[in-house]
Amino acid sequence: MSRSTSLLQQMTIFVTVVSGGGCAMMYYLMQKNFAKAEYYRMALQELNNNSTAMASLGAPPLKIHNIHLSDRHNRMEHTSAQLKIPVTGSKTGGYLYTTSSRDTLMNRWHLEQVFLKLRDGETIKIFNKTESQD
Repeated sequence: MSRSTSLLQQMTIFVTVVSGGGCAMMYYLMQKNFAKAEYYRMALQELNNNSTAMASLGAPPLKIHNIHLSDRHNRMEHTSAQLKIPVTGSKTGGYLYTTSSRDTLMNRWHLEQVFLKLRDGETIKIFNKTESQD
């Protein structure tokens, strides 16, 4: 009887390790896909080009953290994307909020809005499509 219990315990440990590893791999691959996405890269490029935001963060160096997959601000659909990207510099950190839309005809993403909300509550506008068209 103890042999079958021991075997069952080993199987339980094995399945737990494999399941945990699979979940971790899936999480890693999802984060990697976000980092490759055009709407993600364009928003970070706008942040890097904004000297006020970079100075407020104390960047460079700028550290971009993994997005929280369960956060309601992170929504991706076929024609729109909305992200909340955690960023930190040497002074402080905050969240980079982005909204993008996809032109289905050209199959390209376009930024609609990008702003940085710092930990102290300060908000820095980085890009707004409606303001840049004026």
